[in-house]
Amino acid sequence: MTTAYRAAVLGSPIAHSLSPVLHRAAYQRLGQSGRSYEAFDVDEAALPGFLGGLDLTQWCGLSLTMPLKRAVMPLLDAVSETALTVEAVNTVLFGQDGALSGENTDVPGFVAAFAERGITAADTAAVLGGGATAASALAALSSIVEGGSVDIYVRSLARADELRPVAERLGIELRVHGWDGAVTALASPLVVNTTPAGAADELAESVTKPVGTLFDVIYHPWPTRLAAAWQQAGGTVLGGLDLLIHQAALQVELMTGADPAQRDKVVAAMREAGSAALGER
Repeated sequence: MTTAYRAAVLGSPIAHSLSPVLHRAAYQRLGQSGRSYEAFDVDEAALPGFLGGLDLTQWCGLSLTMPLKRAVMPLLDAVSETALTVEAVNTVLFGQDGALSGENTDVPGFVAAFAERGITAADTAAVLGGGATAASALAALSSIVEGGSVDIYVRSLARADELRPVAERLGIELRVHGWDGAVTALASPLVVNTTPAGAADELAESVTKPVGTLFDVIYHPWPTRLAAAWQQAGGTVLGGLDLLIHQAALQVELMTGADPAQRDKVVAAMREAGSAALGER
């Protein structure tokens, strides 16, 4: 176990973040209630100063959300292969020598959430949206999609240009479509919605008989209109809480040195605490 006891999530805005609830629940379940996990509103301009002002003898790690996942990369001493591939860091770890290293637990978090539902293979997949979360989804899908091709639907084709090099590094054939064709994505055996809350609501009325699984990364408000329509039509739905829990469980292990054999009980504790917190919002 690491002796440093402080951790936090950074982003802007950050008040909505469920990460403190999840990490604190994990600490309680692991018998490490002496650890602390906070939330700080930090934007891209303030990030260098925030990192430079930390007492690294106290800190074990940071979780990052938007808009910091790419902005942090030039500030780090080392970045993992996964984070380099998707050009996004969601976890910063502090070495004993003061070095800062970046990881991405969103990718394995996606994979773990899929696996929890028994989804380990698909012929193809569709992704709605083109941001950093879409890049992590592509990386996760690269180990699931057997045909090696993924359709992506974006409002701005320029966003897709940012994903092309990611797809090339992953060995994925990326088929790019405009948002006006997004309704066709619903016929895919695996659909991942990475768009902001409300952006995919218009697709809900087109859900009649889903043939696959929807992974909607929004966790509040939940269910989204798209997820609710999918569930009502009898389809399988994963939500943002699933992703948040699984990536956070990996962060806890990286930041505290917790035994991966404890992961199932950590995930269970996080799900209980996260569900309760969302029910109060």
